[in-house]
Amino acid sequence: MEMNATYTSLVAVGDSFTEGMSDRLPDGTYRGWADILAARLAARTPDFRYANLAVRGKLISQIVEEQVELAAAMKADVVTLVGGLNDTLRPKVDMGRVRGLLTQAVETLAPSCGQLVLMRSPGRNGPVMERFRPRMEELFGYVDELAARHGAVVVDLYGAPALGDPRMWDVDRLHLTDEGHRRVAEAVWQALGLTPEADWRTPLPPTLPPGWLNRRVGDARFAREHLGPWIGRRLTGRSSGDGRPAKRPDLLPYEPPPSA
Repeated sequence: MEMNATYTSLVAVGDSFTEGMSDRLPDGTYRGWADILAARLAARTPDFRYANLAVRGKLISQIVEEQVELAAAMKADVVTLVGGLNDTLRPKVDMGRVRGLLTQAVETLAPSCGQLVLMRSPGRNGPVMERFRPRMEELFGYVDELAARHGAVVVDLYGAPALGDPRMWDVDRLHLTDEGHRRVAEAVWQALGLTPEADWRTPLPPTLPPGWLNRRVGDARFAREHLGPWIGRRLTGRSSGDGRPAKRPDLLPYEPPPSA
């Protein structure tokens, strides 16, 4: 990777992780690592262009159908693709189909851009992570294979203990906080060959673990506000992204959101 390379455009493809949940802006919208990265790239490159096609809740089949061809047609300097993790969190998943669709996405995007960026996504330490770890590691192993085959860069967030710290995650236990997104942006920045501005792997300062009562209150809030609705959507075949458009559907000169 060329050090301090110049990039003039970025297209982000994926699901809620790339949309930016739960890095909230004052107006209630989400920023996220891709927006942070775009802002930093725009600060060093005049007329930098950015599109973010990611929509929360999307499975890899939906990402391929709704985002990949559109992203390929934009011919960007950098395309980021993160997908398939929502599939691994379903009660049942055909990993062979996930691998096939991910292959289709990479084979379409890699020739269309200057640099394709893939990721081994982070995971919050805890029982959910342990339950789905084998599927996640199968997915990430295939990400490595595809990257080697097609000249893509892999940003390994999965292996970073700091991003597994529960304090890096929102109360829904599925999405990073603003600090987590900031660190992901720095990790991608460095993977693109740009001069590091911070050590994104630095652990958070140690603190005393929350007491029993605080843990139970947190568990109850999580079950009421997030787990219950998530299960309800699974049972009815709905998604949090149904009918939701991408927040930056066109490759246009970067402008920060009004509330940033």
